Amino acid sequence: MSQVYALGVTESQKHLQLISIPRREVGPSDVHIQVDYCGICHSDLHHCRQEWGDTMKPSVPGHEIVGKVTQVGSQVSKFKVGDSVGVGCFVDSCRECKPCGDSLLQYCTKGVVQTYGYPLNDGTGHTMGGYSQAMVVDEAFVLSVPTNLDPAAVAPLLCAGITVYSPLKHYGVKAGSKIAVLGLGGLGHMAVKFASKMGAHVTVLSRSEGKRQQALALGAESVLITSDADAFNAAHSTFEFVLDTIGDEHDVSAYMNLLGVDGTYIMVGASPKPFSLSAFSLIMKRIKIGGSLVGSIKETQEMLDFCGEHGIVSDVEVVKAEYVEKAWERVLKSDVKFRFVIDVAGSLNADTVVQV
Repeated sequence: MSQVYALGVTESQKHLQLISIPRREVGPSDVHIQVDYCGICHSDLHHCRQEWGDTMKPSVPGHEIVGKVTQVGSQVSKFKVGDSVGVGCFVDSCRECKPCGDSLLQYCTKGVVQTYGYPLNDGTGHTMGGYSQAMVVDEAFVLSVPTNLDPAAVAPLLCAGITVYSPLKHYGVKAGSKIAVLGLGGLGHMAVKFASKMGAHVTVLSRSEGKRQQALALGAESVLITSDADAFNAAHSTFEFVLDTIGDEHDVSAYMNLLGVDGTYIMVGASPKPFSLSAFSLIMKRIKIGGSLVGSIKETQEMLDFCGEHGIVSDVEVVKAEYVEKAWERVLKSDVKFRFVIDVAGSLNADTVVQV
């Protein structure tokens, strides 16, 4: 057992603070990783502020992790010291159920062991994430990071990236497909990059002209201003897919009208409130509606390889460890283009004092 510095929330302190946490000894199948960068995900805030219920303490978030291998167990075959690696949203599963056997670990019937805030299978405690100097992870849940990519900009791919890559592949977006992307934030900007490199015709749906140039620069062919009633109505029944990344309450049925016959409405944004939908929205054009939850280890590695081949990374703002709470506040205001990433190796140490 070793101790490392981390940013976490304790029982007595609701804000992030510098703490020391234990990391297990490296077992036969384990990889010891020096954390270089960790992306900031909106779920980090929800978890640490207990907006989704009580959490186990200390709460150390972070599931968009990129670093270097510093030690491997005796049975590890896929990685060696010095390799650039990543860890995403989960670090274990039952490995026995049908989804696990089908390389769909994210849908494990017994529940995946999430990278932070989840009880360990051996009952020895709970997981603590990448807002820390180092991690020990079973090699089956470690990913190889292409060396031609900026490691800081790779980090958000391990949550935001795979959250949109997986449904694009699963629902059949391909060269020539016509897809509308709703929302141009952390998820949406990656959806535009991926879909355009897959050869799809990508349109970004935006309420205002302000995001037009950003959308086009990311790879969109066009931008549909949804507040322009004439333009919006003219676009009815013209798309094969709508990818909805909005996390707030919105009128799903209005955007569903953009789909043609046999169109597919894909939801990856998790609005906290139920939405209302008329059955006729589906019946009249044989519309399908579905969702998606990140991706498996196999699919995440496929995504990283695709990114390495096409030079795809997230658009990021790198911040120091002491700035994380302020970055959280900016996330709530959507004041980032498009994801924050913590320079863990370069700024998290014994002298770190979190600004609040």
